[in-house]
Amino acid sequence: MDAKIRKTVRYVEDIRIEGGRVGAQPVRMIAAAVVIENPWAGRGFVENLRPEILAIAPGLARHLSALIIAEAGGPGNIQACGKAALVGTSGEIEHGAGLIHTLRFGNLYREAAEGKNFLSFTNTRIAPGGSIVVPMTHKIDGGTRSHFISLQFAISDAPAPDEIVIVLGGSTGGRLHPRIGDRYLDAAEMAAGG
Repeated sequence: MDAKIRKTVRYVEDIRIEGGRVGAQPVRMIAAAVVIENPWAGRGFVENLRPEILAIAPGLARHLSALIIAEAGGPGNIQACGKAALVGTSGEIEHGAGLIHTLRFGNLYREAAEGKNFLSFTNTRIAPGGSIVVPMTHKIDGGTRSHFISLQFAISDAPAPDEIVIVLGGSTGGRLHPRIGDRYLDAAEMAAGG
């Protein structure tokens, strides 16, 4: 079973100035999304979601990963990664979660982006045109706070009640002028009684 993709969306931001200060280089934040027919729509409560997950998730991961990597200019340019699933109002959050919370989805993106870290995520239910937020963290080191970032965008006509939007996010850097330190600094200060 292939996903019934209604459309593919790419969203790109090149951030050059933050806090009135120009960055050393722009940070490109990228989202690649597909709007698909919910494979469980109209079937009532489906006990076993696994057959559709196994049939659909890997192809979506490959398709979206290729789009992210192309927009970034190669996997070595991606520093932060994340994912999201947004179900329409007639779907269950579990439907979207099932498609992105499988190693057959996340591992394919991690491998393509040359990452190792856990992929931060959002899975929720929204109406068409609702705000899509893709949280991201550093692709290798989860304690690197400079790369705790989110990309926000919308698709005006999606998801319809019987659709799911599946998104991968990537960034070529962290926040433009990070100044809060990382988790390791906090841990060292707390261990020293500070």
